[in-house]
Amino acid sequence: MELKVNHQLDLNDWENFISNSPFNSPFQSPAFYKFINSLATYKAYVFSIVEQNNIQALCLVTIQKEKGIKGFFSKRAIIYGGPVFTENKEAADYLLKNISKNLKGVIYIETRNFYDYSGYKKVFELNGWQYEKYLNFHLDCSSEQIAQQNFNSNRKRQIKKAFSSGVELEEVRSINEVEKYYQILYALYKSKIKKPLPPLSFFEKFYESNLGKILLVKFKDKIIGGIVCPILKNQSIYEFYICGLDAEFKDQSPSVMATYAAIQYGFKNNLKRFDFMGAGKPDEDYGVRDFKAKFGGELVEHGRFVKINNKALYAIGKSALAFLKKTK
Repeated sequence: MELKVNHQLDLNDWENFISNSPFNSPFQSPAFYKFINSLATYKAYVFSIVEQNNIQALCLVTIQKEKGIKGFFSKRAIIYGGPVFTENKEAADYLLKNISKNLKGVIYIETRNFYDYSGYKKVFELNGWQYEKYLNFHLDCSSEQIAQQNFNSNRKRQIKKAFSSGVELEEVRSINEVEKYYQILYALYKSKIKKPLPPLSFFEKFYESNLGKILLVKFKDKIIGGIVCPILKNQSIYEFYICGLDAEFKDQSPSVMATYAAIQYGFKNNLKRFDFMGAGKPDEDYGVRDFKAKFGGELVEHGRFVKINNKALYAIGKSALAFLKKTK
């Protein structure tokens, strides 16, 4: 078996490999690799294991950190969607070993699984990764009828009321609209979510890419919410970043309508599933999970794998994040 990294990997081979895999996602694609590496504050690496000219395992890793001194305490590696494996467990093992070997400078490495990796759990554990339970919702959006029949009565009422009041759902049409969306998202993260948020350039570059869509909620020509949605062609649409001016526009339910905008895009464009991209840990109260549950998707627990390279800095980072969430 041979390790190939970044430019050593043939793009057509890469694309063909992931497109035929049950672990496929837009976050493991050449397009996402190009997108991440177009950003000044991010870096992406792709690792692949090749045997007899055939890819046997592949993983795109995104390196993230905050600006300034915060970067020392926040440098992390995120594997969105999870690695793309075959049934070759030896290749999976070799891939994980090489990821760890080549990413020693990060505090921790984390997979955010979109699929069931239980068959590879032992391989992860033997390489020093810990499994953490984490929930998610998958919603069937293959048709309008199927999607809406899962909504609870309150969601149906909110959507009907919002449309009746004059709410419109549209795709972003300009960089200026991206900036207005980002202003709402930034305020939300600063006041409530209190987690790291990518800079405006991240969303501008996403808009200019072919990775997916940014969908907006408008009321009287004003942007009151929106959602960033990576798309896996003919398969899935994902909730990446979402926001809404819910307090200011109660009758319009911007966050609900932003979610519905993605679901609507799904059934209008032959996509089978809306992936909420996370619903928290099962043993913790999580208001976002309650919000998402009212759309009636299937609750799944595919979890996350975490490999901690620097326990001291990892503990400091977790404590700092917990402190920020408690402060107003």
